[in-house]
Order: sequence, then C-alpha cells, then structure tokens
Amino acid sequence: MDKKKILLRLDPKLHAALKKWADDDFRSLNSHIEFLLKKSLRDNRRSNEDE
Repeated sequence: MDKKKILLRLDPKLHAALKKWADDDFRSLNSHIEFLLKKSLRDNRRSNEDE
C-alpha cells in the first residue's frame, strides 16, 4: 500500500505527550498518530473502512 507523506508541525508539548503515549503503547510516533486519526474517523462515522 502506498502511503501519502505529509509535513506535520506540532507544538513541542503536544509532540512530547504523543511520543510518550506512543512509547507506552510500543508504537512509533508516526503509527500512533495514524492509529489515532483512524480511530477518530471511525468514532465520528467519517470512515468507509471496516477496521
């Protein structure tokens, strides 16, 4: 699967909090952000995927 590459600017405090959360869940920061975005789409019924 090809993935889109984007530049994402984050507040340093937000970055640190997300990095700690990703580390706690044994994920990379990138995969954790993708996980959170997919979950948000599902939770808000915005996704066409059945994951």
